[in-house]
Amino acid sequence: MKSLITLLFVVCFAPTLYANTLTINDAYARAMAPGAITSAVFGVIDNPSDKTVEIIRATTPAAGHVELHTVEMEGDVMKMRQVDKFTVPAHGALILKPGGFHIMLFDLVSPLATGQTIEVTITFKSGKTQTFRAPVKKVMHGMKHG
Repeated sequence: MKSLITLLFVVCFAPTLYANTLTINDAYARAMAPGAITSAVFGVIDNPSDKTVEIIRATTPAAGHVELHTVEMEGDVMKMRQVDKFTVPAHGALILKPGGFHIMLFDLVSPLATGQTIEVTITFKSGKTQTFRAPVKKVMHGMKHG
């Protein structure tokens, strides 16, 4: 009887329990150039669910402060801006990439070097969290911000 109740619970509530589970693909953190004091996390956030998901925060033990960012064109200069949230559409994806949406890392505990891996936790508007791993990689092209 206990097994039947457990099975019914899982079948009935599994969609709700896992509604905010996203898939993070090709995640990586930018290795720091000499003299750099910040880094960023990139990748593809896939949302297989039927509902739009909002990410309102990100944290990592590798940094003292983390912000959600985008880059916008202002005149002829690309400007980095903090945003309140990332929106990942139902059955869609949000691409985190240099020159676009990204997770910005400040006050790094130590320089990020190629070969390391950091853990990043994202918090959804619902309050639920999800953690993923991002290997540190060298990014060949840089971007100048205003």
